[in-house]
Amino acid sequence: MPLPTSSVYPPPSGEFMKWPSRRSVVHSTTGMVACTQPLAAKCGIAILNAGGNAADAAVAVAAGLNMTEPTSTGIGGDMFCLYFDAKTGKVSALNGSGRSGAKCTLETIRKDLGLADGVVGEIPLSSIHAVTVPGAAAGWVDTVERFGSGKLSLEQILAPAIELGEKGFPVSEDAAFFWTRGEDALRKASPNFAEILKADPSAPDGVRAPRAGDIMKNPTLARTFRTLATEGKKGFYTGRIAEEIVKVVRDRGGHLELADLEHHLEQGSEPVDPISLKFTGQGCASPNGGSGTGVEVWEHPPNGQGIVALMALGIIQELEKAGKIPTFTAADHNTTAYLHVVIEALRIAFADAHWFVTDPHSERPPPTAALISQPYLAKRAALFDSAKTTPNLTHGNPFPSPALRSSDTVYFAAADSQGNAISFINSNYAGFGTAAIPRGCGFTLQNRGANFSLDARHPNVLAPRKRPYHTIIPGLVTNPEDASLHSVFGVMGGFMQPQGHVQVLLGQLVGGLSPQQALDAPRVCIGAGMADVGDVRGEVVYVEEGMPEETIRGLRELGHPVKVLGGWGGMGRQMFGRGQIIRRTVDAVDGTGVWSAGSDMRGDGAAYPA
Repeated sequence: MPLPTSSVYPPPSGEFMKWPSRRSVVHSTTGMVACTQPLAAKCGIAILNAGGNAADAAVAVAAGLNMTEPTSTGIGGDMFCLYFDAKTGKVSALNGSGRSGAKCTLETIRKDLGLADGVVGEIPLSSIHAVTVPGAAAGWVDTVERFGSGKLSLEQILAPAIELGEKGFPVSEDAAFFWTRGEDALRKASPNFAEILKADPSAPDGVRAPRAGDIMKNPTLARTFRTLATEGKKGFYTGRIAEEIVKVVRDRGGHLELADLEHHLEQGSEPVDPISLKFTGQGCASPNGGSGTGVEVWEHPPNGQGIVALMALGIIQELEKAGKIPTFTAADHNTTAYLHVVIEALRIAFADAHWFVTDPHSERPPPTAALISQPYLAKRAALFDSAKTTPNLTHGNPFPSPALRSSDTVYFAAADSQGNAISFINSNYAGFGTAAIPRGCGFTLQNRGANFSLDARHPNVLAPRKRPYHTIIPGLVTNPEDASLHSVFGVMGGFMQPQGHVQVLLGQLVGGLSPQQALDAPRVCIGAGMADVGDVRGEVVYVEEGMPEETIRGLRELGHPVKVLGGWGGMGRQMFGRGQIIRRTVDAVDGTGVWSAGSDMRGDGAAYPA
């Protein structure tokens, strides 16, 4: 059954917050939205107040975020979601990611990039060849059709975001920072850059990136939303918008065709079975953990990387069962021994994911069930050494036979008065994506295709109409005892995402932290979170400023190449992502359901009650 509301908080203490933050947990009985932009949250709250449910609100927030934070997300990108239906207790997943074009063969793209034989190479983030078919538009429509209340039309759901674009809105601090940083990329990517810059007669060519507090309008994006609202998916994947997408890609040497967008229209978003792991270790029977039977952690299956979080948690569980690590207490949170376990478990999980995660419909689908099976996790846990970091980790063999078969992002969560909740993530991938803008459409095209491998031997190798390894992952937790909802949560930020999932979840289960404290706690990131700021597969362990000096020193003594980051921007706190958590509990006296939410201090937003 749902945990009591008292489980949200740590035991009483004179110390309110260990870290430099003064945000409190936000509570509501009628619904909640937690996201990085206040004005986007307002879009979702308006829909909840109008009678919509969590899914309706999520799409309103996604559209609002496209308006207010196009530096991270938009309709030109992809989406995934996990939806909890309070009536049935069922967790559903929707894959709204797009595919490469039919003419995007490995040979064609390698030739276009000028790669010599024997050189693996990669697709640059700024390359037009990184564009895949945008899946978000179909994903928004399909989310409303599959999970929505049925009480509101798509026109009503998108209306708040359309109003922001047409009337204008003041730009927030973080968005302004990244808008300015991305302005040069916008100008280079297409001749249509002025559509998402601020008109200013004093600027050299009449437009510039908006500054914090500036009023920004985007009527062309509002027009795109109106088309989607009135014509549905067909209005995006055929006709004017589709033609402009294809034109801006082909004008820069890309190979996307109208048939590729029509193919996505026909296929739609893909309903998939979510994957899960029952986590019963590390104090899950405590008041701040599970119901006594642990928790069940749900993630989106590949081509998403949510399996990394499940594998890491499973490895930690196997280590504890084998007696190789203790059952940590709240006092151990973010100590050297605790973080060493978390880091090594994630490194082992990533070694597998970087090889196996790919489109499940490809010639070499990922062995998803085997990767999160208990025997395989126990085998991988054997690589852990409590005395030092394990060098040169490679993927394992989860198959029964000896022969191996050959971002920037926005995460947000919404909940409604009926007890439904949605974990939703939408992304351009890196910043503005490719920064290429289809004329008259007001959005940029993603660069998700940069995650394809150009190695013919790799399971994630580029192929026509294939989905790449995807970094964006929504998270959801239930109580196994009765399948009631524990929480919806997520941390955005490229390859930081599964690392954030593990850290904020264990912060609550082990550290006894509230949702807000779990998000505010200093984090670590193995390798760079995004390819535009460093090596995502590197050995460097980035540690956020504020971590105890004793912990940092101890990690270095264990052999971890630690680099401490502070400030903001590329090589700063941006590395550690931005997260949201909405917990579900009940009042211990009268049984009233309560939503309790936290929102990352590293973002502009907060949690907002309906």
